[in-house]
Amino acid sequence: MENLISEKNVGPGEVKSPDHPQNKSNKTFASACAILASMTSIMLGYDTGVMSGAAIFIQEDLQINDVQLEVLVGTINLYSLVGSALAGRTSDWIGRKLTIVLAAGIFFVGALLMGLAPSYAFLMVGRFVAGVGVGYAMMIAPVYTTELAPTAARGYLTSFPEIFINFGVLLGYLSNFVFARLSLRVGWRVMLGVGAIPSVFMAIGVLVMPESPRWLVLKGRLGDARRVLLRTCDSKEEAQTRLLGIQEAAGIPADCMDEVVEVPKVEKGHEVWKELILHPTPTVKRILVAAIGIHFFQQASGIDAVVLYSPRIFKAAGIVSRNALLGATVAVGCVKTFSILISTFFVDKVGRRPILLSSVGGMIVAVTLLAFGLTMIEHNPHKKLSWALGLCIAMILLYVGFFSMGLGPIAWVYSSEIYPLRLRAQGTSMGVAMNRVMSGIIGTTFLSMTKALTTGGSFFLFAGVCVIAWLFFFMFLPETRGRNLEDMDALFKSRWRRNQNREEPSDGRRATQLGTTNYAQVDQLSH
Repeated sequence: MENLISEKNVGPGEVKSPDHPQNKSNKTFASACAILASMTSIMLGYDTGVMSGAAIFIQEDLQINDVQLEVLVGTINLYSLVGSALAGRTSDWIGRKLTIVLAAGIFFVGALLMGLAPSYAFLMVGRFVAGVGVGYAMMIAPVYTTELAPTAARGYLTSFPEIFINFGVLLGYLSNFVFARLSLRVGWRVMLGVGAIPSVFMAIGVLVMPESPRWLVLKGRLGDARRVLLRTCDSKEEAQTRLLGIQEAAGIPADCMDEVVEVPKVEKGHEVWKELILHPTPTVKRILVAAIGIHFFQQASGIDAVVLYSPRIFKAAGIVSRNALLGATVAVGCVKTFSILISTFFVDKVGRRPILLSSVGGMIVAVTLLAFGLTMIEHNPHKKLSWALGLCIAMILLYVGFFSMGLGPIAWVYSSEIYPLRLRAQGTSMGVAMNRVMSGIIGTTFLSMTKALTTGGSFFLFAGVCVIAWLFFFMFLPETRGRNLEDMDALFKSRWRRNQNREEPSDGRRATQLGTTNYAQVDQLSH
């Protein structure tokens, strides 16, 4: 069979063996593209982090009550549903790359509106616009990175959005600490308004990235997809294998070598939603349960309660100075940011499941001890319990650390890689929707929850959720490390217990066995 990626399609220095120095250049290029795409996640992280401290000054300046504050802080996650719902269709229409640019532009407008807000109502309008931009960014960044990344580095590169969310949170906390010295009326507006600056550089930087090879194939642009794969894969063989798999998923004959072709099987939007929601196959059902479930538990574990209301929690633990509150919050941001590096460097070496289960196990211990410490402080209001205060601070830091090393990034990695190509954009948007709904619920109810259950009682509730999450992940999430994206259907067709110990080579040069003619041909070509 003639090679799909032949010498005539490859420029000087592009055809190489796996050990060729140019492979390092390819990895660098793929990493640079993933970084640029993932930087849109800074927008969500910054908004989340900065609002935790800005809320103190907004409440004092605009004279709003706790319920109004909850609505202001938490509803951006519900507004983002609009963006995530539109992002799947938009990205299939204009491409993954331009959708990222659109997300940055929308958030830029929202940040300016918030920074210039003269009233609570105007501020809410800015939150809505920014929320739409956040929804677009959260859906499209992991999809683009997953579709571009080489198989061996997919987990590493797809964790970048969560890295930048954490980095954005840290920037938001630092913004609180720095601008808290400005006047009450100006300080919080500057905190929110400066979020518009990074989005400008992101939109410009994204323009130099290539388009997703899978989107190019869906549009019939095989020549462009071939060239992108040759620039991002570890070897010519891997590029060849991946192109064959994408062509098969899109219904294009494996021996087609034309630059531009007519795609014979194009799923219309309503047909995709029908397959996802109305008439899903057993395989699609399993994928939906895994993808939506991991997003549900990521937020139901209570992480946004800690990130959004950390000053309140530290205050409940016994810290009263405003500077000390903001300083402790910065410490949370630092731990959250640096802990994610553990997942980044080990997710493709150790696997998704071991890191995920270890992460949630650590969260269970940390949040249970945090709840215990807060309960002891609340039951002794006139007695200073230094040991309980120290325990609460340590457990908050451990909790966000365990979250960031596993559940935080792996939720995005896992959910974006398990959908088949035809369902990936819309399916990923469903996971983002669940993520944002749960985040919005936690953000808009946490203060009311603490009044009804006490702060300690609220965290005991989160501890129970984490236990259920651990059991869910253990039972329903098979290992995906080292598998080609086009192999995910086969993985979920059989019970995961039969597959969890079966690993494919992580170098991306061998297609997994699907029992189809095309993949047998790929196997021969790759060797």
